[in-house]
Amino acid sequence: MPNLILDKLFSLQSQVAVITGGSGVLGGAIARGLGMAGARVAVLGRNEARAETVVKDIIGNGGESVAVLADVSDRAQLEIARDAILQRWGQIDILINAAGGNVPAATITPDATFFDMPHAAFEQVVSLNLVGTLLPSQVFGEAMIEKNLPRGCIVNISSMSAIRVISRVVGYSAAKAGIDNFTRWLAVELAQKYGDGLRVNAIAPGFFIGEQNRDLLLNPDGSLSDRGQKIIEHTPAGRFGEPEELLSTVIWLCSTGSSFINGVVVPVDGGFSIYSGV
Repeated sequence: MPNLILDKLFSLQSQVAVITGGSGVLGGAIARGLGMAGARVAVLGRNEARAETVVKDIIGNGGESVAVLADVSDRAQLEIARDAILQRWGQIDILINAAGGNVPAATITPDATFFDMPHAAFEQVVSLNLVGTLLPSQVFGEAMIEKNLPRGCIVNISSMSAIRVISRVVGYSAAKAGIDNFTRWLAVELAQKYGDGLRVNAIAPGFFIGEQNRDLLLNPDGSLSDRGQKIIEHTPAGRFGEPEELLSTVIWLCSTGSSFINGVVVPVDGGFSIYSGV
């Protein structure tokens, strides 16, 4: 017999979710999870083929989904995407800001120094992650406040590098730290101006194998690299995370089950963020 209380607390039935970066490894897993929870999912990205693959998976599991092409750094493209989603489904209730990533030139390699880093590369990675979270929040968040009773949920993607010093990734770390602060600031701003129906939170994934970090964390034969070994040694769980392990936290933050949760950054990290190494 279904548990009606749990269904009411954690179901996303009839809600419309937009996920930027929804064609990536982590973003795709989250998009599929939102679909399984009952949301209609707009998978937003720059690569149509990859976005369509995620859409087909959601539809194949009985969900409703559509691919929408847009660059998170281009406000005009985001506005066109928003209008298309509103025309199709008439509402936007959830925004997951999963677009982001690192820029190699903003990474300090062992044979380089901080003083060698190009200023333009730092700006690029900050723009991709921080501005790429700000603009979708403005464009899609505006659709949430246009309801008679403003209601909606924004979930940003932070990182372990926002709270712990992780060597090399100076640009990425600064951008993700900015997302932490932006999450808290926007949570207060929207709640004070539009009421408790609008919430902004974030998750901070630990170490998951993705497209950009695979070669850093694993050797060609699949064994741990030196950097990957250090990470595992500092993760009490003793392993990398699986993308599906992000789903329950994201669904909780988007559901009525977290209706009094606002402005928090939730680690999903196997204990990495709390372990001193001793």
